[in-house]
Amino acid sequence: MLILPGADGARSEDLMPEARVVGTDGEVYLMFPADAPAVRAATHAQDGDLPAVLELTDVAPVAVPDRVRGRAWVSGRLTCAPGVAEPGRMMLRLAVGEVYVDDLWGDAAVRPEEFADALPDPLTGYETELLQHLAAAHDDHVQGLSGLLGHRAGVQRVVPLALDRFGLRVRCRDTAGQSFDARFDFPEPVQDVQGLRRAMRALFEAAG
Repeated sequence: MLILPGADGARSEDLMPEARVVGTDGEVYLMFPADAPAVRAATHAQDGDLPAVLELTDVAPVAVPDRVRGRAWVSGRLTCAPGVAEPGRMMLRLAVGEVYVDDLWGDAAVRPEEFADALPDPLTGYETELLQHLAAAHDDHVQGLSGLLGHRAGVQRVVPLALDRFGLRVRCRDTAGQSFDARFDFPEPVQDVQGLRRAMRALFEAAG
């Protein structure tokens, strides 16, 4: 959702872009209906730009306690990018000034040049489907991962929580009803789904 000066009265859904993409120089492009509050604000902004913050919330695609996995705030200057979107839509360009992330791995500020140079994780486009598939079709193997948690006895339930090229994170519930996370790192970063299959097979075999 975009946070804009003077947009306090707008409905939250009107400040959510229909699509977003990161450009080659690290700028963020956001598509809105042409009559959206963000478009009107950017169009009428003094000096042709507008301070804005894009707030993103990452929610786990499977049912777990505390499903919010993280949040990020991308702040910068917002301008219109006419002629880029289809008729009835407007593309807005957010020139990134600051990025702050607070997620399962910790919290950190990210410099604009780091943001621009970062490459998407190769599993990003598949993570939701893969986690849901693990939870639905391979629950027995997922529960077996509790065997690798020797320091935590009494695990009742294990649910896949996050997946990236470096490993799998799960959320566990113990006999006291308390939840905690565990992470299983792959021997080496996977580059594609085929590599992930091999890494997951080795992980399940180790648990078995």
